[in-house]
Amino acid sequence: MHGLACLPAALLALLLTGCSPARAYFAEERWSPESPLLAPRVFLALICRNSEHSLPYFLGTIERLNYPKERMALWVATDHNKDNTTAVLRDWLVKMQSLYHYVEWRPKEEPEHYRNEDGPKQWTDLRYEHVMKLRQVALESAREMWADHFMLADCDNLLTNPDVLWKLMKENKTIIAPMLESRAAYSNFWCGMTSQGYYKRTPAYIPIRKQLRRGCFAVPMVHSTFLIDLRKEASRQLAFHPAHPEYSWAFDDIIVFAFSARMADVQMFVCNKETYGYFPVPLRSHNTLQDEVDSFSHSMLEVNVRNPPVMPSKHIRLPKKQPDKLGFDEVFMINLQRRTDRRERMTRALYEQGIACKVIAAVDGKATNISDIHAMGIHMLPGYNDPYHGRPLTKGELGCFLSHYNVWKEIVERRLDTSLVIEDDLRFEIFFKRRLMNLMREVEDEGLDWDLIYIGRKRMQVDHPEKAVPNIHNIVEADYSYWTLGYMMSLQGAEKLLKAEPLKKILPVDEFLPIMFNKHPVSDYMKQFETRDLKAFSAEPLLVYPTHYTGDQGYISDTETSTVWDNDKVRTDWDRARSGKTGEQAEISTEAQNSDVLQSPLDSTARDEL
Repeated sequence: MHGLACLPAALLALLLTGCSPARAYFAEERWSPESPLLAPRVFLALICRNSEHSLPYFLGTIERLNYPKERMALWVATDHNKDNTTAVLRDWLVKMQSLYHYVEWRPKEEPEHYRNEDGPKQWTDLRYEHVMKLRQVALESAREMWADHFMLADCDNLLTNPDVLWKLMKENKTIIAPMLESRAAYSNFWCGMTSQGYYKRTPAYIPIRKQLRRGCFAVPMVHSTFLIDLRKEASRQLAFHPAHPEYSWAFDDIIVFAFSARMADVQMFVCNKETYGYFPVPLRSHNTLQDEVDSFSHSMLEVNVRNPPVMPSKHIRLPKKQPDKLGFDEVFMINLQRRTDRRERMTRALYEQGIACKVIAAVDGKATNISDIHAMGIHMLPGYNDPYHGRPLTKGELGCFLSHYNVWKEIVERRLDTSLVIEDDLRFEIFFKRRLMNLMREVEDEGLDWDLIYIGRKRMQVDHPEKAVPNIHNIVEADYSYWTLGYMMSLQGAEKLLKAEPLKKILPVDEFLPIMFNKHPVSDYMKQFETRDLKAFSAEPLLVYPTHYTGDQGYISDTETSTVWDNDKVRTDWDRARSGKTGEQAEISTEAQNSDVLQSPLDSTARDEL
């Protein structure tokens, strides 16, 4: 150390820099840091049939994958189409092929259907075999190309997580699937399989599906979208077709492949650490292509409830929709002007379903003062207290009532025979438009005398069934109910509500309506409204539900989190754990189920989950 200290500073600096790995004493010894490895080569196989409706959005998610396209090969096959799938795929590939390492295009225009096929949703043995052969050809092509990974994705699976490929690769599994969300309990994995290869319910499924347990889990089956690591030696034994010589289970493409993995001693995994994407619940063999279009559209709406909307490919032109009012004279959508996020989501959801609406600026209760309230002649119903919190009316509830009151006034002023009124914090059930139009058609055909028909509510009377309406599917006589998410209002119904002069004895709107159809449990409230002859009904099952319930992440209540209606100093923030009004529907006992209601075929489709 003393020797170094005696050296001149310039010479010491020279010696020290000469020790640097990037600057050697001799020029030929100099070197730069190593460059990073290239991304693994991915072979993506797409087999599409009658997918014109889903391709713009599905291909949009493929475009947006955070993965170098020059390290990806696309293998695309399509056949047996009744729609414009072939042209959509061809146009997209023409525009995108230069970005990818390799593109193979395998279209087949004829025939439009399989032999002995009753409809486009039926899976015959010929269809199973054809799809299995195509997947096998794609797998062999990937092997011949020395691809590192083989990915299979159905053409209605929305991979909304752009990092999904990197996330799956990081798990280092031979076969791994990203868990996909759906409108129901259905997903792209099984937790149990019977000795004959069929689906088996197990206690493990729901905790994984609901992400109560997070991780990557060994499962007997994954399907729809999954990744195979072709670098793994055991992957050489995997095959989609032909079935393994010892295979004796049902002739089904996903079961045949699961058996192949089992015989190759390859464990399948599903990963639910994050949200990776969404897909529709599969339909039954009797369903139509229109059912499939509506089902996919509903999946898009569900994504947008709590996430940004799925955007279509910028390379595919979407046909412009022609919205209508579902046969109503007007469709009102109530929205607080400061809630632009809700307005944008709802207008998008309505447009996606082809529904035209008039946006009504809601009365912002928080912006009202006592002078405004007195000027409007508003007085609270004597003796009213919130049944859950023992507090008076809030400013939020006042604004909500006035918003609906203004709609009723417009209905009367414009002499609108039938109107639909919806709020901006709801989500639609599958086949919403068709189910609602079918209901109204039957109501009209039967000549039902009605004033109000709920399409979304919280049923508060859960001790006995509500009375079914004869000869009309999916409708009951409404009992005590909360919420004004959505309802149909007739002209005579609006006139009855205004005639009651509710501003002189105001209470929350969802307490006022049951009073008006004589079903409120508090007789003291009802006695203050002499005429209570509103003819009220409800769709059964309901057609809309809240986007969020009390305690949900992102839940905001503009009605309950507020101040007392006539005193800005008294806050009404409530204990969410004890809140009953904004929580989910209480479980209805078997005895109280509305089981005698006539059901339509669309309802059975809507209930399918697994």
